[in-house]
Amino acid sequence: MAVVAGRVGAVGALGLLAAVAAAGAVAAPRASPAGRSAAPAGVTAPVGFAAPMRPAAPTAPTAPTAPTGFVAVAEVDASIGQEMRYATPHNFTGAVVDGYDEPVCLLARPAAEALRRAQREVLRRGYSLLVYDCYRPQRAVDRFVRWAGDGADQRTKAEFYPGVAKDRLVPEGYIAEKSGHSRGSTVDVTLAELGRGPLGMGTPFDFFDPLAHTDSPRVTGPAREHRDLLRRVLGRQGFVNLPQEWWHFTYAPEAFPDASFDFPVSVASVHR
Repeated sequence: MAVVAGRVGAVGALGLLAAVAAAGAVAAPRASPAGRSAAPAGVTAPVGFAAPMRPAAPTAPTAPTAPTGFVAVAEVDASIGQEMRYATPHNFTGAVVDGYDEPVCLLARPAAEALRRAQREVLRRGYSLLVYDCYRPQRAVDRFVRWAGDGADQRTKAEFYPGVAKDRLVPEGYIAEKSGHSRGSTVDVTLAELGRGPLGMGTPFDFFDPLAHTDSPRVTGPAREHRDLLRRVLGRQGFVNLPQEWWHFTYAPEAFPDASFDFPVSVASVHR
């Protein structure tokens, strides 16, 4: 409640009211909602005169922020390529995914610094790392599960899951209700040739099929060499590959092994 603590000048409050009344200009006091008389129009309320109560303006909820220890990868190594798929419609859901406010890679600092070390090695070979996803909020994971349960939406089947029925994506482990990405030490990454683009890996990113298994015997030739190179380079820096996805690597030890964060993907989330 705002209380007006105004002060009448050289003349006291009673003297001023008397002077106004003598001039015949005093109006009847207005009743305030609290039952107290409000000050006459044009007269500053004396000390102790309560102004009518006004409801407080609503405030927007504050978005959660990352805990200390998260960084934007571009600020650790700007040379690492970023193609953050879930911040664009080019992903298996066919739409921008909940929680991806900006197309930026966020990671726990130890994982980001390990990624920088791996980048230094591949740059010497004429390649660059290219990340597709990094930290992933839990709300995005929930969105994936809802999408998998919508059998009517088959828009992306030809590109991402041509050989698997959509209602099998969760039971067969292609989509999970909890993700290591939400802990901040997991990255989806590939290799790109400098000045050319991503190397062939035998399947696209997020291809739901046994062909995407890192050691699939059906993947041979250059694609096999590229997968093995990516795994070796990242492995030397502490990243462990998920065998079911050639692109999926988790840095160990994880900075937040028991967490599941839900702050949005944006630079502001790590700049407090």
